[in-house]
Amino acid sequence: MASERTSSVPSGRRLRLGRLGVRRPHRRSQPEQPGSSPVARTTAPVQHAAATVGVAFGLLGLLGFLPGFTSNIGALAVAGPGSGAMLLGVFSVSVLHNLVHVLFAVAGLALSRTPRSARGYLFAGGAIYLLLALYGALVDQNGAANFVPVNTADDWLHLGIGALMIGLGLLPGGSRTPPPQRVEREGA
Repeated sequence: MASERTSSVPSGRRLRLGRLGVRRPHRRSQPEQPGSSPVARTTAPVQHAAATVGVAFGLLGLLGFLPGFTSNIGALAVAGPGSGAMLLGVFSVSVLHNLVHVLFAVAGLALSRTPRSARGYLFAGGAIYLLLALYGALVDQNGAANFVPVNTADDWLHLGIGALMIGLGLLPGGSRTPPPQRVEREGA
């Protein structure tokens, strides 16, 4: 900016004087590495994993409402074992089951913003899905307690999703300390 000037201070650090004369540190822009982007440099693998899992849940939840992906869509019930709809012709679904997937999608995308929340989402979500697999294995598939509803294929899928989410939660979450700042000295 034409209205900004640099000034030397006793510490040897250069400061820029803004339009209002307020001193602020001078930052040199770092050259971009080929193939890199600001998102790729600041997003940890565990965050990418949480966002990807969230998108996958969103797709599953939405596909559960679409004819062509869900057979017997006319038999889609709000909840319970009476729902005759089958996602991809294999997995029992209901409105409740699909909405749970959509809610997991929203949570995954929202919690992927920081490494800590992304890891928490993956661990907690994985634990919930492992419990859901156990629930499905123990509950009578035709009984009233099967309100989600689940079938054997769902049980195996939930077991796999739970294990995958917990495994993804172990991905690196980034550094706890910020990278060292380069300080430009006068005359250098």
